[in-house]
Amino acid sequence: MKIIRWQNLDEPDRQQLLARPQMESDVELKARVASILTGVRVEGDAAVLMYGQRFDGRVPASLLVTADELEAADDRLDRELIAAIELAMSTVAAFHRAGLPDAISVETAPGVTCRALWRPLNPVGLYVPAGSAPLPSTAIMLGVPARLAGCRNIVLATPPGRDGRADPAVLAIAHRLGIDRVLVAGGAQAIAAMAYGTESVPACVKLFGPGNRFVTEAKRQVAESADGAAIDMPAGPSELMVIADDSADADFVAIDLLSQAEHGPDSQVFLVTDSQALAEAVESSLSKQLEQLPRAGIAGQALRHGAIVVVDDLDQAVALANAYAPEHLILASDQGEQLCQAVTAAGSVFIGHYTPESLGDYISGTNHVLPTGGWARSLAGLSATDFMRRMTVQQASADGLRELGPAGARLAAHEGLEAHRRAITLRLERLAGERS
Repeated sequence: MKIIRWQNLDEPDRQQLLARPQMESDVELKARVASILTGVRVEGDAAVLMYGQRFDGRVPASLLVTADELEAADDRLDRELIAAIELAMSTVAAFHRAGLPDAISVETAPGVTCRALWRPLNPVGLYVPAGSAPLPSTAIMLGVPARLAGCRNIVLATPPGRDGRADPAVLAIAHRLGIDRVLVAGGAQAIAAMAYGTESVPACVKLFGPGNRFVTEAKRQVAESADGAAIDMPAGPSELMVIADDSADADFVAIDLLSQAEHGPDSQVFLVTDSQALAEAVESSLSKQLEQLPRAGIAGQALRHGAIVVVDDLDQAVALANAYAPEHLILASDQGEQLCQAVTAAGSVFIGHYTPESLGDYISGTNHVLPTGGWARSLAGLSATDFMRRMTVQQASADGLRELGPAGARLAAHEGLEAHRRAITLRLERLAGERS
């Protein structure tokens, strides 16, 4: 990674430095994804299989995992991994259970009660990536809050491995959550199947989960389709920004950057620091640690999309982070808690020298499905409420209508909506007649 002094850049150069990487033009990507979506809508399961063969060279024995394979998933895992899965499920459940919303009931005026109720979404589709590596942790991050929200009808889609089978850890998690419809497919074709339905899966009302640029674009397109599905958020290639000062350990910072860079060649990572010495130490550590990684080629490509940025002070570093709005933000500083108070745009924040981003990816309890591409300026990470819809209810007694009706009728008259006005006044007149 190159070291760049922020003060030496003009505004266009700064924008170019923080620009997200593109592997192909937007026009080309949109056209390719649109073609896949149309193919699946027309041909159903056959198209899902065909695109899997074309793009991945892998065709599963069956698009749907059998009940026997779900039940036998644990047999393909070691006990240590099973214990780790169960611990992660418990921490994620603890955090997300605490965030479940309560119904509310408010008497807004004498005789008028307004309520807000929450209802689970059904069916929902969960996308668990497995392109260059299976991500069972994503099955936990999606499946646990979906079940806590009360979703009963869940479709989980995940790409096949080299053997044409779904990752056994993903299946073990699905089995524990009672998810019995697992589609062995990935990419835009899996998104299309869950959005529009096929012979194997029902059309879902909302889709969840991160993915590569094809998955993200497919989610965007189905969300814009009248007969498509809503989506959780734009959650594409991984991003990490680390803000660090002289109190940080260069090796810790370097491995944190590499931990996100190894996700894929379109990942993006930055170090922002007020210390030239730390910048140089991290640059050196990156070179040494990169050579030791099995996915060094992938991580090396991703590093070229980022930089080590030297700023004048940490206030400038936080301002830079808020402008970029990273998916993940590590505050590797003894002043981490203080710095966090000024952070306004980040998917998830990791404070201190002993809170690696990996902890949030797997086990701390928060969710690793987070907005990317700058959407952290306005969107939050996944929670149980994303699997629910809020429904308002109101009820007025006769006295309540008398209390609020005249003002409501006056507002309707101002807007020129006569039927609206009369829907109120007709009832008020009836009540007046009953009293006389």
